[in-house]
Amino acid sequence: MKVVIQRSKQASVTVEGEVTGAINFGYVLLVGITHEDTEADIKWMADKVAGLRIFEDEDGKMNLSIVDTGGAILSVSQFTLYGDSRKGRRPNFMAAARPEQAEPLYEQFNAYLRQQHGLQVETGRFGAMMDVSLVNWGPVTLILDSKD
Repeated sequence: MKVVIQRSKQASVTVEGEVTGAINFGYVLLVGITHEDTEADIKWMADKVAGLRIFEDEDGKMNLSIVDTGGAILSVSQFTLYGDSRKGRRPNFMAAARPEQAEPLYEQFNAYLRQQHGLQVETGRFGAMMDVSLVNWGPVTLILDSKD
């Protein structure tokens, strides 16, 4: 499982002209699922995202998590995180899980963030063409991989 995490001042996702999710402060997560991912990867990643300390404390040091700050999450499924462009000019997406495997794991990931960590989680629409808008605060962007 791969997640690109971006600290954001505000963000939204729109599908066919309809805003399906929006946050004022927190994280934008671009979430990719591969064939090998299991429930253990989902839980590990959710715990990592919830506990990651990338918000500043009163001394300006990155010591606070999203749970500490009361921020929200905008979670967007993105199979292209598993695109392989080492050969040729067009990436292949063979490492990305098929939708019938990826969608339940993606939904489980979001549910785990909500239920186990008490986070507000907004989403896009799985498999849809989405317009994602955000103000990356910092900018702070990290790439997390459950296999690393």
